[in-house]
Amino acid sequence: MNLQHLKYFDVLAREQHYTRSSKLLNVTQPSLSNAIASLEDELGVTLFEKKGRNVVLTKPGMIFQDYVSRTLGTLDDGIETITKISKGSGFISFAFLPVLGTTFVPKLVRDFHDAHPDKEVLFDFHTSSGVTKEIVDGIKNMHYDIGIASYLPNEPSIEFLPIASQELVVIAPLDHHLAQFDAIYLEQTQPYEQIGFSKNSGLRNVIDEVFQKNNCSYTITYEVTVDQVIAGLVSQGFGIAVVPNMYILKHLPLKTIHLKNVIQDRSFYLITNKEAYLTPAVINFKEYVLAHSDPKEIVY
Repeated sequence: MNLQHLKYFDVLAREQHYTRSSKLLNVTQPSLSNAIASLEDELGVTLFEKKGRNVVLTKPGMIFQDYVSRTLGTLDDGIETITKISKGSGFISFAFLPVLGTTFVPKLVRDFHDAHPDKEVLFDFHTSSGVTKEIVDGIKNMHYDIGIASYLPNEPSIEFLPIASQELVVIAPLDHHLAQFDAIYLEQTQPYEQIGFSKNSGLRNVIDEVFQKNNCSYTITYEVTVDQVIAGLVSQGFGIAVVPNMYILKHLPLKTIHLKNVIQDRSFYLITNKEAYLTPAVINFKEYVLAHSDPKEIVY
């Protein structure tokens, strides 16, 4: 039994006539007869019986037709889906840091859709982890197709391409001594307890490097994974922090203070797996993001 025999059977079951069926299939009538005979031999039942000049399905033939028509229909759906995927349609599993979910990613995806109105691309968004390492691990394990997060060292299978930045700022409670300033030097933060990023956050290495480059140190009282949680703790007086200048800071009771001597920003990277197959839809989205982004662009 093969797929061709099943297609022959399906056409004959619908046409109920060998001559018409052979013409539709573009095969000789003996070839069609032999294919049906082969099917009947393999299945051990008679599928068709003669009725005048026509043939009709036997009861086993009717049962078999139901399965064959569903199978061929499923196969046709699969072929249509894969054909669309080959032309740039399909699903994209996209993981990104929650801080980018307010404006940056929604605008990026909307602009991509507007630029490709002929493509049926659906995004499966993932922001639950909120941690760069988990996003990178998800891409390595092929749970996600593409992501945007911070840079992680020692990840040879992952491609990190810079696409945007955030200014690093100090945030302090409104009643804190530093809240009287609009800009300070990084060393002015040293006397105060700070809320830092946990070690599994991509920002921990960034903040540590900033302090090291400026010959400064900082005392971490609390370690937190997510940017927004740090901002919330600062607003309630748990300490100060060096964080990216993100949108939520404008809506919390805290003071945002610029850094005079820090030129290093927090960078966002487009992340893909070098060793994984990327569908045309993912490749198109990746190329679009790279063509319409600027690593020096400051986002909030």
